[in-house]
Amino acid sequence: MIRTFQLRVSLKEESQEGILSTKAAKYLGVAEKDITVKVLRKSIDARKPSIYFNYKLEVYLREKPSEKPDYIFDYKDVSKAKEIHIIGFGPAGMWAALRCLELGFKPIVLERGKNVQDRRRDIKAINRDHIVGEDSNYCYGEGGAGTYSDGKLYTRSLKRGDVRRVFESLVHHGATEQILIDAHPHIGTNKLPKIVENIRETILKFGGEIHFNTRVVDFTIQNNAIKAIQLQNGQEMIVSKVILATGHSARDIYYLLHKKEIALEAKSFAMGVRVEHPQHIIDSIQYHCSGERNELLPAASYSLVEQVKNRGVYSFCMCPGGFIVPAATSAGEVVVNGMSPSKRNNLYANSGIVVEINADEDLKKYESHGVLKGLAFQMDLERLAFTAGGRTQTAPAQRLTDFVEGKLSTDLNSSSYQPGLKSVPLHSLLPKFIGSRLRAGFAVFGEKMKGYYTSEANIIGVESRTSSPVNIPRNSTLEHPEIAGLFPCGEGGGYAGGIVSAAMDGERCAEAACH
Repeated sequence: MIRTFQLRVSLKEESQEGILSTKAAKYLGVAEKDITVKVLRKSIDARKPSIYFNYKLEVYLREKPSEKPDYIFDYKDVSKAKEIHIIGFGPAGMWAALRCLELGFKPIVLERGKNVQDRRRDIKAINRDHIVGEDSNYCYGEGGAGTYSDGKLYTRSLKRGDVRRVFESLVHHGATEQILIDAHPHIGTNKLPKIVENIRETILKFGGEIHFNTRVVDFTIQNNAIKAIQLQNGQEMIVSKVILATGHSARDIYYLLHKKEIALEAKSFAMGVRVEHPQHIIDSIQYHCSGERNELLPAASYSLVEQVKNRGVYSFCMCPGGFIVPAATSAGEVVVNGMSPSKRNNLYANSGIVVEINADEDLKKYESHGVLKGLAFQMDLERLAFTAGGRTQTAPAQRLTDFVEGKLSTDLNSSSYQPGLKSVPLHSLLPKFIGSRLRAGFAVFGEKMKGYYTSEANIIGVESRTSSPVNIPRNSTLEHPEIAGLFPCGEGGGYAGGIVSAAMDGERCAEAACH
């Protein structure tokens, strides 16, 4: 007999060995020795001073769970199979390639950046020497932006595909099985590179190809169909199906498509800042405690949202126990992002706090840029941050309370951001329609979370790469409506917002391209 039910465990009970079996046996009225407990889901309820762990359990009475995996990944030898070209090797490109293997097609992946090992040196150069490599940085290279910026797996895109399948694929390639259980699963930037390497090895083992340091610079279009792609090294590749999975920072691709008069659309997106608190402040707010948090509790996170002047102001990519990192993709710009290691044991908590930007209503001054107006605005704000920070990767910053009150900070709090901070009046530098909403939003967030609004927090600019400001349209068969054989995919196409949703979209595009 198998029973599935919910169970609540107090913080004190959580420390007791075998507590789940004990409580499950008592609930069912059977002997503990007769049952086997399998955890399906785990979350924390810290809304009240008494903290509970919520479990969804599957309990087996006098039998054992099946050891057969729920998902079998049947990768085929595709070394001599029909080719599908994939541009970009982030989550969308990786899972598109893996799905091609299952469907019996040969993925040929073209990635402008380097492999995960070689990316490390270029990332170190950004942090230490303020040198941004245009093809190898926190955004470009094997595994995409997610590899060196956290690996959060939480998604609301439950209707876009099989979320569990993506999680099982990650476990198949080396991720901990804990991601199958946690309500807000997370891998960690220290562990992701090895998983990405394992995915690469799977693709190569079964006959796929992956070409690093290979930037696509042009497309050959004939009779409204893609026929070839040109590489920066002068090589031309004949193609029939191309999955375009270049990510939302590959601006050169948007400009290339626009130059070739291939339809694009402006879309709404969000921009703002990163806010960084000492982690103990967020712990004390969320766990209703003072001093060090209980060792059974993870570094606390938060999620905030408020409507200000008909625009959403909300937290984005919250990183408990994390770091703020420089995510620029070219010289002359400053962009910040957040990440956490697997243990989330850093001293700081950071989150993007961003303002929704309506492309039709908020960017009137950029109408001359047409469908690329959001891109032009994004670039201007990143250049402004670069100039304000001192024309290096030093980021402009301000104490949170000073930002809201409109005062220059005489000094700043310590920070996890390695290139360094410079005190700047962000309250007057940010465009008014963003800055005024952020200031109002922070004041409200301080009411929602007592202690959040504090001079011990810094805000750091700019958080500008939340999503693409450009949509590459596609039809019901996931092809571009004007260009047969071109499949816009993932965050770069405007169809995803994170690792999991991008991976699911990559699978869908592979299925469409292999049809």
